[in-house]
Amino acid sequence: MTNLLEGVRQAVILILQGDPALYRVIWFSLYVSGVALVFSTLVGIPLGVFLAFKRFIGRQLLMALLYTGMGFPPVVIGLFVYLLFSRSGPLGSLGWLFTPKAIIVAQTILSFPLVAGFTMAAVLGVDPNLRRQLQALGATDWQTTLTILAEARLGVMVSVIAGFGAVISEVGAVMLVGGNIEGKTRTLTTAIVLETGKGNFDLAIALGLVLLALTFLVNLIMMRTQGIRD
Repeated sequence: MTNLLEGVRQAVILILQGDPALYRVIWFSLYVSGVALVFSTLVGIPLGVFLAFKRFIGRQLLMALLYTGMGFPPVVIGLFVYLLFSRSGPLGSLGWLFTPKAIIVAQTILSFPLVAGFTMAAVLGVDPNLRRQLQALGATDWQTTLTILAEARLGVMVSVIAGFGAVISEVGAVMLVGGNIEGKTRTLTTAIVLETGKGNFDLAIALGLVLLALTFLVNLIMMRTQGIRD
């Protein structure tokens, strides 16, 4: 217990002193997760809206695949991206393996089903009579879509927050495709694994505290957007 408390004390000191190694990992994690979230949002929200509005052959299959993707094991996604960008893979010539680009690709694949799935659920949750009323008033398809999306905005915001929470806390896929290279591809989660293995518990705890703080902030924002208050 004493060692744990001492580790926490040293971790707080590292955070307050602005330890370069610590903050380098923090900013890199926020960078790759942020870029991946932008890409997954640009793909996921339109896909979720499309699946909620349109009826076509194969829609049920596509929705089933989307729901499967929401619970897909991250390490399997990492393996897929690894094989995709390995030297013998179809995109190996790009040289993206063990670079931030590979991490962004893996995190995008991981988060976009969450964004799309929750967006679809939010849009489907809007009163279907609203769409008929808008069309009766002469609204175009585009105007109808924007109005319904505005009604479902809280659910859409939650989908984006959920996507970010998934990628910022992921370790398996990032470890596989990023290689955990110091100063290049080391994220909060992979750094915690490495520093714990090396016995640098103060730095590992500091990284863990930061990750917990970010996760708490994400959950707090999600609760606020859902209107959950005291």
